[in-house]
Amino acid sequence: MNAPSATGTLLDGRYLLGSVIARGGMSVVHRGIDTRLDRPVAVKLMDPRLAADPAFRTRVQREARTAARIDHPCVVDVYDHGIDASDPADPTVFLVMELVDGGTLRDVLRSRGAIGVPAAFAVMDGVLSGLAQAHRLGMVHRDVKPENVLISAQRELKVADFGLVTAAAQAGQSHAGMILGTAAYLSPEQVATGSADSRSDVYAAGIMLYELLTGAPPYTGDTPLSIAYQHVHSDVPPPSLIAGDVPPELDELVLRATRRDPAARPPDAAAMLAELRALAIALEVPRVPVPAPPVRPIEEQVTEPQVPRPAGHAGTRALPRDEHGHTLVGAPVEDAAAHARTARRGRRFFAAGIALVLMLALVVGLVAWWMGSGRWTAMPALVGLDRAAAERALADADLVASITTEFDDAIAAGIVKTTDPAADARLLRGSTVTVTVSSGRPTVPEIVPGTPVADAEQAIRAAGLQPVRSASAREHSETAAEGTVVRTQPGAGTALNIGGAVTLVVSAGPKPKKVRVPSLIGMSFDEAEAELADRGLKAVERQRLPFGLGSHNVVAQDPAPGTEVEPGSTVRLITF
Repeated sequence: MNAPSATGTLLDGRYLLGSVIARGGMSVVHRGIDTRLDRPVAVKLMDPRLAADPAFRTRVQREARTAARIDHPCVVDVYDHGIDASDPADPTVFLVMELVDGGTLRDVLRSRGAIGVPAAFAVMDGVLSGLAQAHRLGMVHRDVKPENVLISAQRELKVADFGLVTAAAQAGQSHAGMILGTAAYLSPEQVATGSADSRSDVYAAGIMLYELLTGAPPYTGDTPLSIAYQHVHSDVPPPSLIAGDVPPELDELVLRATRRDPAARPPDAAAMLAELRALAIALEVPRVPVPAPPVRPIEEQVTEPQVPRPAGHAGTRALPRDEHGHTLVGAPVEDAAAHARTARRGRRFFAAGIALVLMLALVVGLVAWWMGSGRWTAMPALVGLDRAAAERALADADLVASITTEFDDAIAAGIVKTTDPAADARLLRGSTVTVTVSSGRPTVPEIVPGTPVADAEQAIRAAGLQPVRSASAREHSETAAEGTVVRTQPGAGTALNIGGAVTLVVSAGPKPKKVRVPSLIGMSFDEAEAELADRGLKAVERQRLPFGLGSHNVVAQDPAPGTEVEPGSTVRLITF
């Protein structure tokens, strides 16, 4: 099913396709109607060349199911997916998504160029919020660019097209229009190896932030390959070289996000978002809405704008005047001096009245403001900020912070994990809010040798870990009394996941001193046995003559005289 003939088609017996609203290297997007639910939708039809590949169809369905799990206001919702096989020779792979009426971030850049620091912060906050939710679910976008950032007429921002490039890449496709068409935002590792993870999305977000600040991406070229080459072999320049209003701290964030080495970038979108928000507070960047997309040409609009009606006969008319130009009002004119005095008195009374009314209005307004919205404030968004930035934001909102800490395997230490209440909640000024700050992964505490086992177990549990005892985890110690803790496995300071096991190595007491074996040759067995018993050793006899014959005197011994052995060892005595 090709795009021109698709308009007016009832897809899969449910989705009525309307006009084309977007085209890309892999798909065509139609405005549509879900006839079952009677709601407007966007229907993406995949390129027939890709749809013919069974591996691609399987991947699209899998990625669509995963993308549908992303529940975030800054991500386009995926409603449905499927294959329309009404024409077996030309099956149509489609995705049904939320319809965003408006435009794209690319439209904004084309119409405005650089959008300024405050607006760039507003855009990137939404983009990184959506990407962060996807990264938490293990998804990588792989194609972050202005064309995939949709902005509604109400200035709601949403990231689109999760998983499509992944589906194409994993199905083995490599069409130039699909991958190299977005070369301006490809990370060096995508160019060099084709691999991508959350740090690749961070790189593309950094490139996009550069473009928002300067009006153009950092690299240009005659071909996609020449642009991709620059990503691999060049460092992104500071945007302040072009845009003089960019502060050095924002320069540094762009450069850190676009490092060629993935390990030098923020690990995911959540980390970059935390840095962005902390920077917004530190620089006191004013909060502004996302830029509105430009109005579409009249021929591209779904409905025609209403044309204002011309003014009728009820419009403003001039009053008739006499031959001297005076307005005719039908009343005699007063004496000029008396009229002037009356006018002055009237103006004084009028001014006093106005002042009184304004004062009363001010008092009433202040009381109404305080009784209404003045006592209230909004809970700021703190999740992802460091503790100091969160406390400053609460102070600015006239709120009091109650800080608690909590271990977390994924969130770095010192970063806000949750808040109670959540962001945007309406609160009385002076209210106390609970801010939970991550302590990072728990670490094995320092256990001093000689610590009682019960105390050591309590310390390990307090650190968020699980103490473990083992019969084999015993060793001699000259400093720790028998039955106390010698050390832990792993050692102190090792970071583990929450609830990780820590083995307690218990002291078996000091290591026993060795005993020197005496010379027993010539003694009777009984004498030799008594001598060994005095030294803490044992004796065993072996006779050379059978049936108990002989004098039972020791003629040989093992170990030899002078050998040092452990206490309790056995010495073999040969008697004759």
